[in-house]
Amino acid sequence: MYEQYYGFVQPPFTLTPDPRFLYRSESHEEAITLLQQAIRRKEGFIVLTGDIGTGKTTSCRALLEQLDASVFTSLILNPFLSIEELLREVLLDFGVVSRDAVRSGRIAAASKHQLISTLHEFLLSLMPIHGSAVLIIDEAQHLSSQILEQIRIISNLETNESKLLQIVLVGQLNLLDALGAAEMRQLDQRISIRATLKPLNRVEVEAYIAHRLWVARGSTAVTFEPAALDLVHAYTGGVPRIINLVCDRSLMQGAQMRVNRLTPAMIGEAAGSLGLRLLTKVQPRRRKSDHAKTPRLAIASAAAVAIVAGLLWFAPIESLIDANPPPVPAPPRYTDTFPSGPKPIPTADFLLPPAPIRSSVRPAAAPTAP
Repeated sequence: MYEQYYGFVQPPFTLTPDPRFLYRSESHEEAITLLQQAIRRKEGFIVLTGDIGTGKTTSCRALLEQLDASVFTSLILNPFLSIEELLREVLLDFGVVSRDAVRSGRIAAASKHQLISTLHEFLLSLMPIHGSAVLIIDEAQHLSSQILEQIRIISNLETNESKLLQIVLVGQLNLLDALGAAEMRQLDQRISIRATLKPLNRVEVEAYIAHRLWVARGSTAVTFEPAALDLVHAYTGGVPRIINLVCDRSLMQGAQMRVNRLTPAMIGEAAGSLGLRLLTKVQPRRRKSDHAKTPRLAIASAAAVAIVAGLLWFAPIESLIDANPPPVPAPPRYTDTFPSGPKPIPTADFLLPPAPIRSSVRPAAAPTAP
């Protein structure tokens, strides 16, 4: 087994929905955050959808681990239950009844009305302690329209202020088509939050593989070549479950060959053994010589631009213009304004007023009073 060869504590690419291995991509993080907010606000119906193998069940288990002790939870994994069986499983998960009481006695023979009444009494008992209850139904795309209608009726357990039970429907993308049917209008209008899990892109695939190797405590024992990671994304389309299958087969080959670096050939052989085909075209990676040429071309181009800019800056503009400008015209000939020559400039004495004439005879003295 390759776990012993690479020193893993546990298989890194197991298909079990272990929340520790959940890699929170952008869509996974957004979906879990929306579900947490809806449960905290006590919304009515919540729908989580995603393609096959995108990690819906694992996300639900991770969500359950993040809820505090005041939230009572029930996770239903079997959608092929009658409404009575569904209610008994919910009461069992909430701790209202025991397993023995479900198998035998009055609980086993209880009617739908009695089971709903028992559930209602339990939900009302949570109000004084500020508790809440969450019901998560996985593989909800397999629920019949009759069961969905019964679930809608159960959601009517509420007070004037809030819902007593939050219901999360988890299923594949065709669950949205089932909820959009005409007979499901009443249920579809009650859905307040719709979240969707998307496949991983190329960067997220690399981070996903590194995360699972790290959780298994063997991240330094084995590595994937960049071209091998390209092939993993091309063969799997970014679906986590298929990524686990391809990487698991590749690690088996790596352990048999006693190598710690997985190559594209190993990924191709593992994908072929699983019957996978390329979903996207793999772009050829550039060689190191090509990467070395790119900076040289950039430097040469920058140098040429600098030389031209320097010539334009320091060279005289006249030397850069190849043209003979026309000769400058001669100034016009000066002609006198006055025919007899310029008018003489007046002297300063002519401009000043004439000086007063001073008399030598003294004025007579004024007569004095007798």
